[in-house]
Amino acid sequence: MNIQSLLEHHGIVRNPFAEEDAQTDQVFKEHCIANAYHPVWDKVYGDPKEPSTAMVFGPKGSGKTAMRLQILRHLKKFNQENPGERVFTIAYDDFNPFLDHFSERLSRRTARKPERVLKEWKLWDHMDSILCLGVTKLVDQILKPDQVPDGIDGPALAQLDHNDRRDLLLLAACYDQSSDGAFVERWNSFRRKLGYNNLSTHFSCWFACVWCAVVLVAFLYLIFTSSGGVDEAGNAVRSIWDYLWLAPVLMLIGSGPYLIRFAKTAWAAFQIRRHMRVGRREMGIVRKVLHSIPAKELASQPLPRFDRTDDRYELLNKFQSVLSRLGYAGTVVLLDRVDEPHMTGGKVELMRLFVWPLLDNKLLKHPGIGFKLMLPQDLYRDMERESRDFHERARLDKQNVIPMFQWTGESLYDLARARMMACAQPGQSPEPKDLFADLEYSRMISAFHSLRVPRHLFRFLYRVLVDHCNRYTDANPEFKIKAETFETALAVYSREVESPTL
Repeated sequence: MNIQSLLEHHGIVRNPFAEEDAQTDQVFKEHCIANAYHPVWDKVYGDPKEPSTAMVFGPKGSGKTAMRLQILRHLKKFNQENPGERVFTIAYDDFNPFLDHFSERLSRRTARKPERVLKEWKLWDHMDSILCLGVTKLVDQILKPDQVPDGIDGPALAQLDHNDRRDLLLLAACYDQSSDGAFVERWNSFRRKLGYNNLSTHFSCWFACVWCAVVLVAFLYLIFTSSGGVDEAGNAVRSIWDYLWLAPVLMLIGSGPYLIRFAKTAWAAFQIRRHMRVGRREMGIVRKVLHSIPAKELASQPLPRFDRTDDRYELLNKFQSVLSRLGYAGTVVLLDRVDEPHMTGGKVELMRLFVWPLLDNKLLKHPGIGFKLMLPQDLYRDMERESRDFHERARLDKQNVIPMFQWTGESLYDLARARMMACAQPGQSPEPKDLFADLEYSRMISAFHSLRVPRHLFRFLYRVLVDHCNRYTDANPEFKIKAETFETALAVYSREVESPTL
């Protein structure tokens, strides 16, 4: 018997339980994302006008990624309805590029083992990664306003003053990780788009070139117009060749301002390359773009040149200041999928090494920023066993912690019903209980509760549909699933879930 025939008999045009991952689940993205919520939704989402931090701990398949996608969808809607109080979103969920660049900066001995690499991962590495994502997104919005969502056009850029433009260029020099063409060309296009004038940065170079040319011409003239010999008293006269060593000395003196500035920007670029460990940038490229900013405006500016968070907080403040001028009243960082990077491999001890540095109250409660952390359930058990110093630094009592992202049998039933209605024909309103012939509602709720998470629910219901259809033919169909089939499939699936080999 065909599954589609069974579903169509109940007024359902597509299988509502075929997908398991929210990233690729079209039923969720097209329908359920706007009307199927977990009971803790309000606490996690909060108020976009005052972004707050929330930490959600849940097992695999509990819907953490789905909630992250829902938050993004609701923030997009909020931005459309409140153009003067928009929220800038940063999706911090792909860690492999940052971890790969980070491990390349470490010694070969350290880079061989993931635990050694992750032990070197610090809070400022998280801050650098977040700034890389945020700055790259903002630069794209400015350079390609018609090609990316929430593009920023000329009238919005007019709100930026000279210092804002300089700060944006500094942030782009350090954190823009776009791979769209050569970085120097992109940075110069960005500078021109901002209308930032940097002609003064070329004066020292032009002066050095002119000075060297004058010295060279003068010495060539003297070489061709003077000659040695003896004077009237018979004493030897020294020729210009005896003073030729003065030429490079004079050239060096005239080029001094340029060379000093070159050395300063090269040293700054070296320090950025060394201490900003999560980015993809060569020292020569960083030096070139830093040299394109006037020395007086570059002096005393914070740069990621040291292993500390002080500079990062200043850069974060600059980033927020620019965003506020562009109409963004707050920022939300959504962290998810920490069990997926190849370096953590889903191992609790490795995920702990990666996540723990981020749990710092100073960052999590930074004004204007809200962190939405979707974390595996195993980390909460480890967190409870941490030392007093850890809890004083993290201040979990202030972070809106959801210790267990739980689903009751009733909430899972509502979720299954919402998906069935999303896949139903117009005018139809099917429910899970309509699929079964002699199964009591209370038993169904109890079984759903034992499955605990949506992913297990969808897998189980899909298996029930398959098992039922395998028992009948299209010539002799049966459109109601028997309780026996339900119980058999539940027993087999429960054993598979509990098996360590699953």
